[in-house]
Amino acid sequence: MKQTNTGNYRWVICGLLFFATTINYIDRQILGLLKPTLEVEFNWSESDYANIVMVFAACYAFGYIIFGSIIDKIGSKLGYAVSIIVWSIAAIWHAFVSSTFGFGAARALLGLGESGNFPAAVKATAEWFPKKERALATGIFNSGTSIGAVAAPLMVPWLLGSYGWQEAFIITGALGFIWLIFWWFLYELPSRHKKISQAEYNYIHEDEEVEAVDAKPIKWAVLLKLRQTWVFIVGKLLTDPIWWFFLFWLPSYFATTFSLDLKKPSLHLALVYTATTFGSIGGGYISSALIKKGWKPLKARKTTLLIFALAVLPIILAKYATDIWVAVGIISLAAAAHQAWSANIFTIVSDLFPKRAVSSVVGIGGMAGSLGSTLFPLLVGFLLDYYKDRGNIGAGYNVLFVICGLAYLLAWVIIQMLTKNMKPVEEAIKVE
Repeated sequence: MKQTNTGNYRWVICGLLFFATTINYIDRQILGLLKPTLEVEFNWSESDYANIVMVFAACYAFGYIIFGSIIDKIGSKLGYAVSIIVWSIAAIWHAFVSSTFGFGAARALLGLGESGNFPAAVKATAEWFPKKERALATGIFNSGTSIGAVAAPLMVPWLLGSYGWQEAFIITGALGFIWLIFWWFLYELPSRHKKISQAEYNYIHEDEEVEAVDAKPIKWAVLLKLRQTWVFIVGKLLTDPIWWFFLFWLPSYFATTFSLDLKKPSLHLALVYTATTFGSIGGGYISSALIKKGWKPLKARKTTLLIFALAVLPIILAKYATDIWVAVGIISLAAAAHQAWSANIFTIVSDLFPKRAVSSVVGIGGMAGSLGSTLFPLLVGFLLDYYKDRGNIGAGYNVLFVICGLAYLLAWVIIQMLTKNMKPVEEAIKVE
C-alpha cells in the first residue's frame, strides 16, 4: 500500500472506516445469532422474524434517503458521527424492550442509523484516495462487514452464555461510542488536515480536477435520469438481498440442517465470514491492479464484477451437500464473491461521479438495495414456513440458494447494457 515519496495517512483514514464498518455489522449480525434465544423469549415464528428483518431493512432504506443527501451537504465527518451515535443508541436500546413490538422499534431505529455508514465511508474514500487505490481502500473498509460477521459468532455466544442476551446488546452497542472519539480527532478533509504532507495531498488528487469549493450537490431528480446512477441501483437492488440473507439466515440454516449449536462459538460461521474478508480485499485489489496496468477504470470494475458473479453460481449446488464442511466451503465462496462484488460496485460510484454527488448516489443505490432487502425476507419467511410445515425446511433453503446463484449474473448483464455508449456525467447534465 505504501507509495514512494508520499505519506500514508490516508491508510489511517481507511482503518477508521474499516473499524466503523466492523462495528456496524456486529450490531447488525447479533440478531441472527440470538434468534434461537429471542424466538423463545418473544414466541416468534419464522414469519415474525422475517417481519422484524423487513422493518430493519425498510428503515435502512429510508435512512439512505436521509443520510445520502445530508452527508453531501454537511460532510463526511459530521455525517458519520451522527450516523454512529443514532445506531449505537438503538443497539443498546434492544436490551431494554419487553415486547416484539418494542424489539421491532429498536431494529427500526438501528436501520435508520446504520444507513449512514456506507454513504459516509464511500465519500471519505473518494476524498482521501486516487482512483487507482479506491477499490483497494473500499475493499479494505468493506471487509469490516466480514470481520464484524466473523467477530459476532465468536463474541455473541460467549456474551450470551456469560451474561445474557440483554448484556450482549449493551456491550456491542457501546463499541460505536469508543470509535467516535477516534473519528472526531483523527478525521478531516485532506485540504484541512495538519498531518498530511503536500506530496500525499498531490498524490491523492493527481487524476482529478479539483472541484470548486462552493460546488452544489447534484439534485436527485437529475441523478435519476443518468445511466451511471442506474448502474449502481441495479448492482445493489439485485444483490443486497442476497447478502442480508447470508447475514440473517445462515446461522439458522446451519442450525436446522446440520444441528449446529448456536449457543456456542461457531467455527463454521466464523470461517464463512472470514472468507468474505479475503473476497472484499481481493476484489478491490484485482480491479486496482488492472487499472495500474493501464485498463480504464470502468472496464476493470466490470471485468472484476463478472469474475465474481460467476463465482457465486456454485451455491446452487449447496443442496447436494450432506456434510457441514462441504456446505461451508460452497457458501464461503459465494459470500466471498459477494464482498468482492460489493467493493467494486461501491467504487464505480466514485469513478463515475464528482465528489459532490457521491453520497447522494450511494444513498439512492443503497435505498434500492434496502428496498429489495425489505421485500426478500417476505419470500424467505414464506418459503421456510411453507416447507417447514411439510417437514422439509431444507427444500426452502435450496430454492433460496438457486436465487442467490443467479442474481449476480443477471445484475452484471443489465450493467453491461447500461454502460454501452455511456456519456461522462458532466456531459450528460447541466449543473446549475
